[in-house]
Amino acid sequence: DNVTVVSFDGLIVELAKEVGAQALVRGLRAVSDFEYEFQMALMNRPLEPALETIFLTPQEEYTYLSSRLVKEVCRLGGDITELVPANVSAALDSKYKS
Repeated sequence: DNVTVVSFDGLIVELAKEVGAQALVRGLRAVSDFEYEFQMALMNRPLEPALETIFLTPQEEYTYLSSRLVKEVCRLGGDITELVPANVSAALDSKYKS
C-alpha cells in the first residue's frame, strides 16, 4: 500500500520532489548495472541532496533477467510464463502475439 509506480519524462529528482519521495529504490543485477546506477546516484545527489538512493540485488535466479530480453523472447514466440507475473505475461502476449 505504501509503494507507487509511475512513469514520467524529465529528471527523476523533479518527480521525487513532486510526489514527496524521500528515496529511490534501484535494482542491481550485474557490475554494469552498478556502474550506471552509481553514476546516476552521484549525479542526483547535488541536484537533490535530501533524496537517498537505495540499491537492491535480486535472488540469483533472476540476475540474468531483463525486460528487454523478456520482451524479445515473447516477441519471438517464446514462453515467458515462468519469468514474469501472469498479468505481465498476458499483456506482453497481447502486444506481441496478436
